[in-house]
Amino acid sequence: MKAVRLLASLLSFSVLSFGGVSVSAPSNGSSSGSPVRFVASASSSHPIAAMSVYVDNKVAYKVNAGSMDTMVSIGSGSHYVVVQAWDTSGVVLKAAPMTVTVSGGTGAPPNSTTYSNVNQMTGWQWCDTCAGAGGSGPTAKISMEQNIGNPALDGQSAQFDMAGSKPYSSAIWWKQLGANANASNFVYDLYFYVKNSSAVQALEFDANQSLNGKKYIFGTQCDALGHHAWDVWDTANARWVQTGIACSAPAAYSWNHLTLEFQRVNGQAKFVSVTLNGSKSYINKVFWPESINAQELNVAFQMDGNSSNTPYSTWLDKVNFTVW
Repeated sequence: MKAVRLLASLLSFSVLSFGGVSVSAPSNGSSSGSPVRFVASASSSHPIAAMSVYVDNKVAYKVNAGSMDTMVSIGSGSHYVVVQAWDTSGVVLKAAPMTVTVSGGTGAPPNSTTYSNVNQMTGWQWCDTCAGAGGSGPTAKISMEQNIGNPALDGQSAQFDMAGSKPYSSAIWWKQLGANANASNFVYDLYFYVKNSSAVQALEFDANQSLNGKKYIFGTQCDALGHHAWDVWDTANARWVQTGIACSAPAAYSWNHLTLEFQRVNGQAKFVSVTLNGSKSYINKVFWPESINAQELNVAFQMDGNSSNTPYSTWLDKVNFTVW
C-alpha cells in the first residue's frame, strides 16, 4: 500500500505528456546552417514554468517562459532534437522528436559583424595586479609583441609573456572594439599555443559588453593545474563557477582551436558552449550583470602563473569575434 501511494505521489509530481508543445521551426528532417532558429510555444492547464531545447539528449537552450524564438548554435552533422516544457504543477510536455541536419559548424546570420584578426589590431591594453583577486593581485613582468612569424598560422600571431618572482601572478590583456548595444550573441574564436604546459596555471578568455548601466562579463577559464576543468564567471557574486567540463594543460608546441559562444538574454549573461579542438560541450549557465556607467564591447585574454610563477609565453592567432 505504501508503494502504491509513493508511486502515485511521484506520478503527480512529474507527469509526461507527449503534446502541449508546438514547434514552428525547425521542421523534422530539415537542414540548416548554424545557429539554428527555434520557434516554439507550450500550453497546459497550469502556467508554463520553463522550456528547453535538447540536442542529442543534452540541454542546448533553456528559457523560463512559455514560448521561445531563439538561435541555438549546433555543431555540424545529424542531430536528435527534442523541445520540452514544464508547467508549474510538474507536468512535463514534449514535442515529437526531430532529426535536424546542420552544415558548416558554428556560424552566424548574414547581419552579423565580425571583428577579424583582433590579435593584429593596435591599441591593446594590459595590466598585472588588476588581473588578481579583487583587482589587486601580485605584480608581474608582462609584455605583448605582435606580428610574430613563428609560431604562427598566418605569419602574424601575437605573443604574450609573463614572468616575475611572485607566486600565482596573473596578467590580463584586452582590446576595446567600440560599443555595440545591438549585439546579444557572441562567438569568440581563436587559436592558442604554448611551449611550457607545466607553467600554465590557467588561461582565461573573456568577452565584455557594457550598456544601459550594466556590464555583462563572459569570463571563461581553463583551470589547467587546479581542478582541470572549465570555469565561468558569476559577475553578480564575483566568483568562479565550475562547469564540470574537462580542460587539462594544453599540449606544448601545438596550436589549439577554441570557440566560445555567449548570449545576453533576459537581462543575464549566458554561457552557451565551449569547443576545444573540435570537441563541443554545452555550458548553459546564466548570471546577472553588475552595475556600471559605460558603453563598451571588448575581448580579453589572461594568463595565470603557477606556484613558482614559472615564466611562460602564449601565442594567439586568428582571433575573431563575431556578434549579432
